[in-house]
Amino acid sequence: MRLLLLSLSCAMSTLVFAQQPDAAAAAARKMTEVLYNVERFYVDAPNANKLSEAAIVALLEELDPHSTYIPKEDLDDAQMQINGSFVGIGVRFQLMKDTISVVATIPGGPSEKLGILPGDQIVQVDGQNVAGMGIKNDQVRQKLMGDLGTKVKVTVNRKGKLLDFNITRDKIPVFSVDAAYMIDKEIGYIKLNSFSKTTVQEVQSALLSLKEQGMKSLIFDLQGNGGGLLDAAHKLGDEFLSGDKLIVYSEGRAQPRYDLKAGKKGLFEEGQLILLTDEYSASASEILSGAIQDWDRGLVVGRRTYGKGLVQRPMPLSDGSEMRLTIARYYTPTGRHIQKPYQDTETYRKDLNQRYLNGEFFLKDSIKMPDSLMYKTLKTKRTVYGGGGIMPDVFVALDTTESTTYFSKLIQGGHVNSFAFKYINANRAALKSQYPEITAFKNNFTCDKTFMDEFFAYVALEDPKLLFDEKEYAISEKLIKLRLKAVIAQDLWGTNEMFQIYNQTNEILQQAIQVLQSKQYSKYELDK
Repeated sequence: MRLLLLSLSCAMSTLVFAQQPDAAAAAARKMTEVLYNVERFYVDAPNANKLSEAAIVALLEELDPHSTYIPKEDLDDAQMQINGSFVGIGVRFQLMKDTISVVATIPGGPSEKLGILPGDQIVQVDGQNVAGMGIKNDQVRQKLMGDLGTKVKVTVNRKGKLLDFNITRDKIPVFSVDAAYMIDKEIGYIKLNSFSKTTVQEVQSALLSLKEQGMKSLIFDLQGNGGGLLDAAHKLGDEFLSGDKLIVYSEGRAQPRYDLKAGKKGLFEEGQLILLTDEYSASASEILSGAIQDWDRGLVVGRRTYGKGLVQRPMPLSDGSEMRLTIARYYTPTGRHIQKPYQDTETYRKDLNQRYLNGEFFLKDSIKMPDSLMYKTLKTKRTVYGGGGIMPDVFVALDTTESTTYFSKLIQGGHVNSFAFKYINANRAALKSQYPEITAFKNNFTCDKTFMDEFFAYVALEDPKLLFDEKEYAISEKLIKLRLKAVIAQDLWGTNEMFQIYNQTNEILQQAIQVLQSKQYSKYELDK
């Protein structure tokens, strides 16, 4: 506990403003007094580590919603998306009736090299039974992930035969580009899920591939992208912006203004460009969207973004944990600060729900932004706003006309995913033979009556309480069939092929395609 007192006193002294040494000393002394009295007089023996972590979390929460503490045991998971890799055996799995079922192996990963196949059921890990034990997803990851070069013995059930594999854990890539394909002969599409250390290289590869296929216009999908590395957003902006254009700048109390500009010849500095955003597009997604919009380089299509304009710096702590502290605010090239107000923490957390209740997801006129937050773009002088996310140039309402409670229960219950996996395992060879590539599957595979009867029989067996709702099925039939087809495509090929199916109901993407194909893009006179 005395070590706890010392560490917290040092932390308090460091975090309180340096220009107020008396206040810093008083705050540190007060914290020490509280903890000292807890140690001496509390009715039960206090847990020093638990108290320390609670104090740190509470302290950071007092600063802003995005300054956070990550315990040592959670750090690897937190860094996985940013690093673009993790160490494991290289399988994508799904829990089916308390059994770990291999959905796919990662190309080039250790499991693929040893011959583990989709459909294999992992029943033992290092001699311990893991089937039918109520195992959870995080427990599976703990058992299969580990240090680079370490070994794990995995026993799989393959159609009734037990096979042992001694797998050496290796670095497994976590891709930030989910999909990259041609929508038509001239329009390319890239879906980005995060901004990591590998993002720029992945996007560059996708751009080169699409340009070889004849791409002249690009739709860059940032829907649901919660952000990531500021450096990745900067370098990605450099692929689209020419010359030495400012991409973003940041400034904080202890950090003077720092400008990040374009500096090299990018792979797509010319050509029609549309960025897709929604209410979950945040941080680095907003940096990129803001730069493209401010320079009139392209259009933003979709809905208003999240509104996170704060920069965090990872700061390792002595026990292997990490603090991510907000050190600056970032600004778009026009000077927009797009961080939404966060003084009231509860209001901040409920902001998206309040936007929904206000009708903002359905009507553009429901979005109220004060004139004081108005800015003008740098070339065409179009009106843009700060103070609460990036406002789209073309608004697209959320479409809920085909959504029903029955559809939600099928998805949330995992029935679509589990049936698709079961169906593929029983028909994998035939499906691959009949549909050797995604175009044939996309054009010819149908969820016919026989297929759907099999699906509903499966659901009735797995979840007898979920009764077939004929009325709601009539409303959601298209969505249910498309989701089944998309999941089958993912299990047969991967996420790139899945999005080629799933995007048929992506209303924001469909609006962007219409903007390009109907020549509406040219009326904005961008990048002249």
